[in-house]
Amino acid sequence: MPDVWATVAALDSTTQQRLADVLETRGADPTQQEMRRTFLGDVGFPPGAHVLEVGCGTGVLTRLLAGRPDVETVVGVDLAASLLDKARDLAAGIPNVRFQEADARSLPFADASFDVAVFDSTLSHVPEPGRALAEAFRVLRPHGSLAAFDGDYATATVALDDHDPLQACADAMMANSVNDRRVMRRLPTLLRQSGFQLGRTRSHGFVDTGDGGYMVTVIDRGADVLKASGTIGDDLAAALKAEARQRQSIGTFFGHIAYVSVVAGKSAR
Repeated sequence: MPDVWATVAALDSTTQQRLADVLETRGADPTQQEMRRTFLGDVGFPPGAHVLEVGCGTGVLTRLLAGRPDVETVVGVDLAASLLDKARDLAAGIPNVRFQEADARSLPFADASFDVAVFDSTLSHVPEPGRALAEAFRVLRPHGSLAAFDGDYATATVALDDHDPLQACADAMMANSVNDRRVMRRLPTLLRQSGFQLGRTRSHGFVDTGDGGYMVTVIDRGADVLKASGTIGDDLAAALKAEARQRQSIGTFFGHIAYVSVVAGKSAR
């Protein structure tokens, strides 16, 4: 199944709004926020940094970057105009942020324009991620930094035991929402091939228990994918969603995804 994030602009307005809400729900999760604070702590932002965020979506991380004392400006780019409209609304009043529609594989910026390039949950959605990394290398200044954070989505699970039916929802959602579930496993090699020098690589674990949250949206979207493909009918899709909420109500819900962050540098030549 295709990666839905690669075709957001072609989707109906209701689906586009639902996907935008998913990004903001994930961004509001305290564990997700903590992982990103840790990730950004590994990045060497120079004073007055000019930062590019590639694949900014609704601007969750863009807004966080703009508030850092060492960041002067942030440019967020994304392929989806609808997500950028939402990003502009949410960032209204933040003077050092701007958004622009652009493809990660062909950035509309001059060479050596930025001090830091950030990919937050982006590379897993980009066909030919090596091209995106090469473009990031081009637009970074000498001694600039690349920082990538993404899920190792092959690890995504909501199963409480073998053959848990909710796991089929998680698997379907990932197949429909991610171009490459294992790209972070190859990222160090891709970065070296693009000319970067590797810095810190860190593992992060996201666990959603008890009342659930972001991972329940994973189940909901997966059930919808299975229904749309004809694999299951309306009744079973509704039952799977109800089971997730039943687990929420009795405190047995569990979801987990492993995330990886990598920081790399562009040496002066």
